[in-house]
Amino acid sequence: MPAAKNAPEAPAAAQQSRGRRRPLLLALCGALVVALFAVAAIAPLPFSVTYPGSTADVLGETDGEPVITVSGAPVRETEGELLLTTIVATGPDATVRLGDVISGYFADDRAVMPRASVYPVGDSTNEIREHNAEQMRESQDAAVAAALDYLGVDGSEVSVELNLPRVGGPSAGLLFSLGIVDLLQGDGRGGDLTGGQVIAGTGTIEADGTVGPVGGVPLKTRAAARDGASVFLVPRDECTDAQADLPEGLRLLPVTTLSGAVEDLRALAAGEPVPTC
Repeated sequence: MPAAKNAPEAPAAAQQSRGRRRPLLLALCGALVVALFAVAAIAPLPFSVTYPGSTADVLGETDGEPVITVSGAPVRETEGELLLTTIVATGPDATVRLGDVISGYFADDRAVMPRASVYPVGDSTNEIREHNAEQMRESQDAAVAAALDYLGVDGSEVSVELNLPRVGGPSAGLLFSLGIVDLLQGDGRGGDLTGGQVIAGTGTIEADGTVGPVGGVPLKTRAAARDGASVFLVPRDECTDAQADLPEGLRLLPVTTLSGAVEDLRALAAGEPVPTC
């Protein structure tokens, strides 16, 4: 009978034992989480930190040489500027840690992007540089072809040379084409395609004049505003990206083709309505 009286006390003892183990388990889990965060904080991550880069006026000069040189046809004296925009990024072998990713997420002057999207080809700096240079050459060829086709100019009679070292990739195509059009034709009414303003933008271009997306647009709008642009030409498919953290006073002009961009710039210079994002 005494044993029967003591039986109800067993569950209470088990509960006390479990109660003592629970704080220990919580402490172990907490320590594990802290350890994981500590490892993540110091471990390199597959990201690149990107920043607004330099701009270049395709109607101007670089290193004392014209960015655009036309032979075989007279060129105009232009006013205003056509700024191509760039971004800069940490190299493919740079170490990016958790703190960089978190701070970049909340920053307006930089962004963190997957390294594979910034450097889709090549594992070394030299491979990437060669790839970007090849993309720039192809973009320049397409820009010249698109501009001359738009103007109805025979490419065997008119030669165009583009000179912009230290800039790679295909995103300058649209601005190169617009620069050629401005130098040869202007707005078609005796004025400048820019209307005397500082116009910036970005966009790839095909030989048929189709404008394509480029990436990094929010950083490029900051570079444009920093360097005095009042209007930013953006591929229409990237309007949403361009509207994110858009600098005050910078007007977006969405484009899909070279001919459409020329017509919209003419309308803008004449004070006529133009589309926006």
